Amino acid sequence: MRLVIVGGSGSGKSTQAQKLCSQLEIPLIATGELLRQAIANFTNLGRFAQPYMATGELVPDEVIIEFILTQLKQPDAKRGWVLEGYPRTAFQAEELDFLLDQLGQQLTWAIYLQVPQAVMVSRALGRSLPDDQPEIVQRRVELFYDRTIPILEYYDRRRRLLTINGDQSPEMVLHSIMNLLSVC
Repeated sequence: MRLVIVGGSGSGKSTQAQKLCSQLEIPLIATGELLRQAIANFTNLGRFAQPYMATGELVPDEVIIEFILTQLKQPDAKRGWVLEGYPRTAFQAEELDFLLDQLGQQLTWAIYLQVPQAVMVSRALGRSLPDDQPEIVQRRVELFYDRTIPILEYYDRRRRLLTINGDQSPEMVLHSIMNLLSVC
């Protein structure tokens, strides 16, 4: 199973991605976490990504696309994966499909965790990540509505979109996702 988790900052993407990986026994490709590790380890990618992440902006497409390709080529990703934090734009969604074609793979589903804006902001501010400052969180939520919503249209047109009410307990969200995955 190859899944993409889509949702705004604080929508529960990381939580659900981890739970899905555990349930489905497939690896998690969490771009935000991997980029934070790259920054902490002072890698070339980290040094490049840090100024973008510090202001809540997206890392440029050409860099993140190459990074994703490297992750998808890992041996453990051959049997499936959950991708969290990517794609963030419709262009990136198209590029992901292109990369998957190159690898002889196909996306199974894009799962959209639908959460009201106020809940996203409140949840994000409740975390203890270094880039979860109020102005950065607000910028990420704005970017979500500006850039990420077209991803939903992209996957909906391809009949690859599952929409889940993310404004409930993590267990209920997972239950809803697993039910839809078993039916589809």
